[in-house]
Amino acid sequence: MSGQKTSLITGGAGFIGSHVADYLRKMGHRTVVLDDLSGGFRANVGPEHVFVKGSVTDEKLLDQLFAEHKFNYIYHLAAYAAEGLSHFIRKFNYENNLMGSINLVNRAVKHKAEHFVFTSSIAVYGANQVPMTEDLAPQPKDPYGVAKYAVELDLKAAHDMFGLNYTIFRPHNVYGERQNHGDPYRNVLGIFVNNIMKGEPLPVFGDGKQSRAFSYIADVAPYIAKAVDLEKAKNEVFNIGADKAYTVLELAERIAAAMGVKADIKFLPARNEVVHAFSSHDKFQRVFGAEKTMDLDTGIKNMVAEAKKLGPMSSGKFKNIELTENLPPSWRKLSDL
Repeated sequence: MSGQKTSLITGGAGFIGSHVADYLRKMGHRTVVLDDLSGGFRANVGPEHVFVKGSVTDEKLLDQLFAEHKFNYIYHLAAYAAEGLSHFIRKFNYENNLMGSINLVNRAVKHKAEHFVFTSSIAVYGANQVPMTEDLAPQPKDPYGVAKYAVELDLKAAHDMFGLNYTIFRPHNVYGERQNHGDPYRNVLGIFVNNIMKGEPLPVFGDGKQSRAFSYIADVAPYIAKAVDLEKAKNEVFNIGADKAYTVLELAERIAAAMGVKADIKFLPARNEVVHAFSSHDKFQRVFGAEKTMDLDTGIKNMVAEAKKLGPMSSGKFKNIELTENLPPSWRKLSDL
């Protein structure tokens, strides 16, 4: 196709990344998916995409891909997104979430990519006032948020020095079809759904009154894909996701209802985490003209329908724990420590 744009989607076999890749194809892009399959699945990548198994930490592979495909756009979604666990995997976190990102920024500059789209996180805000707005000074409380904010700062510096255009999204608590519900460390909706299918209680840290706005995938992925086509999205940061916040206890009750069971909750010792985290999306809605977001019960219904078809899942033991001091006992057990 004459004038066809080529996009690299890192983490494109994962949950959000695979949806972004599919929307890019609908937009007419040629798509190259790079994923190490540590959290994603090959089945999420259709034959219409070029798939490459590998990591953003593999600089030799990145050099080959950039030279071969002449990417117009970089969509960087690859990350190990476990905020709480990141305290105990600091080196692993920074190598993958920070240095892997810088590897991509360097090559985007060298190969004169037109636009770099980065999925950050509202973890950059830390325990800020809610709803969180883009003009707040970030105060990340965990290494995951620190890494994400460092990449944000680096992208701005790369734009100022080299003219690399970027768009940064700060999504939060995204859920929906293709979510890896076998991961025991992250994505609370997936953990709850999986445990119910296994006949196990729902683990809730602390009193369960932590509040989050759970964001359906179709309210997030299409807009990430469209960012490169909007002039007003260039070199800007956007919160993206649902507006209405729910407590973890409310979430547990709604998921149990969707699964047709009574919520069996197991309270665990509180973690060191931000208690209330949800954001304002006024800026995003103004620039992208976004429609009303999916209500939580319908979104859960869609996610549960797919999860039931797949059945309960399990992930391998996480073998990169570096610090065990203050590690939650439930995670210590999962990691065979």
